[in-house]
Amino acid sequence: MKTIQIIFSLSIFLMLSCNKDDDASGFVPTLPAITQIGANTFGCSAGNVLITPRNGTGTFNSTDEGMILWGGGITPEITYHEIDVHDYKSVRTSSVLIHIQALHENGEGIYPILESNGQNSIDGPDHTHIFCRIWKNETEGYQYYLSIANTGNVNVSRYDVDAGIVSGTFSCEARNFQTPYDTIQITQGRFDINGFTLPEKVFQ
Repeated sequence: MKTIQIIFSLSIFLMLSCNKDDDASGFVPTLPAITQIGANTFGCSAGNVLITPRNGTGTFNSTDEGMILWGGGITPEITYHEIDVHDYKSVRTSSVLIHIQALHENGEGIYPILESNGQNSIDGPDHTHIFCRIWKNETEGYQYYLSIANTGNVNVSRYDVDAGIVSGTFSCEARNFQTPYDTIQITQGRFDINGFTLPEKVFQ
């Protein structure tokens, strides 16, 4: 039995990541500090697009959560974790997913980022990978970028099961799903999550 199973294809991500609100507030995303206290923060630069979590208004009388931490596998073992981040509110929405394989087994350490197929959960590869969706002015449209093997790492600096905290940094290179010669750098990545308090966090 799967503890958590989420199956999203690229096409489903496209439908769910539509623009929820025009951001008339003048919001400017900023990178959070790199911490290990369970601050429920996340940020990275993907092809010069700064991605931070922002909640959406929802489409089924519920809030679209800006950041979710998933754990999945075969009960009672957790074989992978996924950090699923969306900016639902900005005029140009964006998203990024980080799949960390065997985090519960190996704990703190360096996880080499390998090839992504643009899918998550059991539909994705059983190794650490990243993919993101960003707006590109050059193409005037949204583009998906999939991590390229051995171009970076997820560095988990804290994994505290009792406190519910997972913290770390990440970077890698990614290629366009449709045009592989188009590549971007994912840099300055950082996350500091408390899985117990994350559901209560409101990302403006």
